[in-house]
Amino acid sequence: MGRRLSAPLPVCLCYVLELVFCWVTWLLVPHRQVCLMTDQRLILFILSLTVAPGPGLPKTQQLCSQETFHELTSQCTQCHLHILNQNQSKTNKDKLDLEFPSLKDESAFYIPDHNRKRKASYLDEPLDKRFRGNPAEEDNPKLRFEAKYVELHPLGEGGCGSVFAGYRRSDHLDVAIKHVPNKYQYCKHVDEEGRQLSGEVAVMLKLRSGTSHSAGSRAPIALLDWYVLPHELILVLERPMPAVDLQTYVEERRDSFGEKEAKMILKQLVKAAISLQDKKIFHRDIKVENILIDMSSGAPQVRLIDFGVSCFTESHSEYTTFYGTEIHAPPEWWYEHTYSARPTTVWQLGIVLFECLHNKRFNSTKLMEKKLQLRQNLSKDCKDFMKQCFIQNPRRRPSLEQILLHPWLK
Repeated sequence: MGRRLSAPLPVCLCYVLELVFCWVTWLLVPHRQVCLMTDQRLILFILSLTVAPGPGLPKTQQLCSQETFHELTSQCTQCHLHILNQNQSKTNKDKLDLEFPSLKDESAFYIPDHNRKRKASYLDEPLDKRFRGNPAEEDNPKLRFEAKYVELHPLGEGGCGSVFAGYRRSDHLDVAIKHVPNKYQYCKHVDEEGRQLSGEVAVMLKLRSGTSHSAGSRAPIALLDWYVLPHELILVLERPMPAVDLQTYVEERRDSFGEKEAKMILKQLVKAAISLQDKKIFHRDIKVENILIDMSSGAPQVRLIDFGVSCFTESHSEYTTFYGTEIHAPPEWWYEHTYSARPTTVWQLGIVLFECLHNKRFNSTKLMEKKLQLRQNLSKDCKDFMKQCFIQNPRRRPSLEQILLHPWLK
């Protein structure tokens, strides 16, 4: 038969009282302090109950001496009293911290990750950095976009997507937010790092390169951010304020808009087109709807938008698929189903000038049928400028550099 540990009745009564005392302490003491007590002292108390010496065992088989037993129980009782006193007197907090240094380091306590509270300084960080601690959110481009920007009302909708007004949370900078469904991302480009980018993103990154302050300093609108989602591409673009597209600008000044203002706008446009040409970029769809007039500086400033069908090009490149506004396609496309960047851009600049001065839509086929007539009250140089842009043979059509030197623009 196995031996049974025993203890006299007074000792057992002490054990019961001690257990009651532990239970009361559990109810009164904050959870973390009880956890600390359990880790450092209560184990000693439980051990003391298990190894308490009794008269039924020989001294050689007792697990501890009577003196050790009293020392263990004394330590447990002192621990309970110490924590209770800490709740009653704020001045004892320093004493508790000194006795249990682990209280100063909250990482010593086990707190499940899903319950861990963020530090207060987390709220002061830039919003685009808030998700860096959570891999699931960091890998979600939509969450990163919503953390950094606020999308407001729609600004417009075109053949390749829709554009909304918005602002950046960190500094309330006005932005334009463009949503492009995957089916309307016509061109793809592989950059130097091997990444496959939308043609629009690649072109706008090229335009942004080489300057640390591209926003507002050049004719093309600057790309601020982009986010690739499963079904669409989100572009965050510079939004000059106040500004309107050229079509609206002309309509609002129908009675006062004349050659002088048209000349100022066309000169800026030609220079912007030459800049794109130097960077080997073909916009493909320069028209009044894709030109913003920025009034933030007081004087009208031309800004090019919508690079959705743009691409990189070479001087000898010819294209057999037309991207852009079909009624603005040059004659060579209608006759031979081929076109190239430089003559097409000159043709489109002539269309912009025509629509500004005539306040009506241009159709390439009508010009080809010689049914398009110019206003009689226009100056001779202005008419000649448009006629040069509308030469049907692309090999005889002047270059951008040549029309910049035209007498009408001087």
